[in-house]
Amino acid sequence: MSNSSQKRILLVDDDDAHRTMLKANLSGSHFEILEIEDGDQVISYLDNEGSVDLILLDMKMARMDGLATLSALRETAYTAIPIIVLTAFSSVDTAVKAMRAGAYDYVAKPIDLDELKLVIEKALGFQALQQENSRLKKHLGKSFSFGNMIGRSPAMEELFATLELVAPSDATVLITGESGTGKELVANALHQKSSRKDFPFIKVNCAALNENLLESELFGHEAGAFTGAVARRKGRFEQASQGTLFLDEIGDMSLQTQAKILRVLQEGELDRLGGSETIKVNVRLLAATHRDLQQMITEGSFRQDLFFRLSVVPVELPPLRERSTDIPELAKLFLERYALKNRKDIKGFTPETLRIFMQYPWPGNIRELENTVERAVILCPGELISIRELPPQLLPADLDPATTPVQTPVTLRDMEREMIRSTLAQHNGNRSKTAKVLGVARQTLLNKLKEYDIL
Repeated sequence: MSNSSQKRILLVDDDDAHRTMLKANLSGSHFEILEIEDGDQVISYLDNEGSVDLILLDMKMARMDGLATLSALRETAYTAIPIIVLTAFSSVDTAVKAMRAGAYDYVAKPIDLDELKLVIEKALGFQALQQENSRLKKHLGKSFSFGNMIGRSPAMEELFATLELVAPSDATVLITGESGTGKELVANALHQKSSRKDFPFIKVNCAALNENLLESELFGHEAGAFTGAVARRKGRFEQASQGTLFLDEIGDMSLQTQAKILRVLQEGELDRLGGSETIKVNVRLLAATHRDLQQMITEGSFRQDLFFRLSVVPVELPPLRERSTDIPELAKLFLERYALKNRKDIKGFTPETLRIFMQYPWPGNIRELENTVERAVILCPGELISIRELPPQLLPADLDPATTPVQTPVTLRDMEREMIRSTLAQHNGNRSKTAKVLGVARQTLLNKLKEYDIL
């Protein structure tokens, strides 16, 4: 029986005597040697017996040779297992082909056991390093989502957790935040994750209509209720029956309309304009505003009782400048969206473009970032979006786009490095605060600083 400290090594060789010799010399406290006799058994063995830590693979076998086995493994989930090929000294060129096909290393026959053990230890050490690096990258690069919103910042992680809890309920949600922060996205995601998702999701922008038109839009009207009302019309509350009604910019609503909204929330009923029939409605209400409703209450322009009814669950969206760690991922999302829409093959951003994105305060928030990327995609003549495609207000005063040299594409490593560097600068080099903002352990950040040579 193996113990937890042993490494499982699968020996694949059709020579019984050679397998017996290797097993006898490798078995012990460090290794558990498992045997199969040909390459065509490898995948089924791994599927049925579980993964292994390393594979010793003979190059020459009767049914499936080493190269064919390597090729088959490339199409499976076992590609991360290090493979050492065993080959006759006269076939070293074949071993080189095997390494190009994904093998970690090779050992020539006749086997030097000390050399083999050394290569095995190096392969296992390399595998452990890869696993740790993958774990750190996964942790640092962890993204959170809710509906079609994404983010990796602690503020968004906390927001998504709140939304996950409130979405299944019928609670009224008041969504606040600056213009362009994605309030409509939140409302849409709340509806899609609720029990009402199969019923209508109706949106009304309260700032886009004058008082009379807004009341007619919300509550409907009877024929003859006003000039031009030639037929009965159901309002948005009735149209959203069993579903969700989203009132955007509710702070722009008159006190008279506010009173009627309050009645619907309290009694679940309304009257159409010009009508005498009381109509029952079953609607979940979501509201949003960029205005300070508390200040409006003080000034007398917003009803306090309506505010309390609306803000059963208050949700505040942070501005983009307070979640800068989300910028690279959002920019990449918009780039993919608009490159596809405009049928352009754009690979990414230059490092300088990404650096400007990270440093710019984005007064228009996500909407401004999306518009900026869309504009850049349309103007971009090549494979990379450079500062030449950015609007003037994003550029530092001393930067001349015409003199900026052509740069190489931004890789994920570039984006991660720039994100760490920018966040560290924002917090005056404080590593503990930087780690907290990035949502990683302090030691993880220190490892990344060392990896990227960031002082």
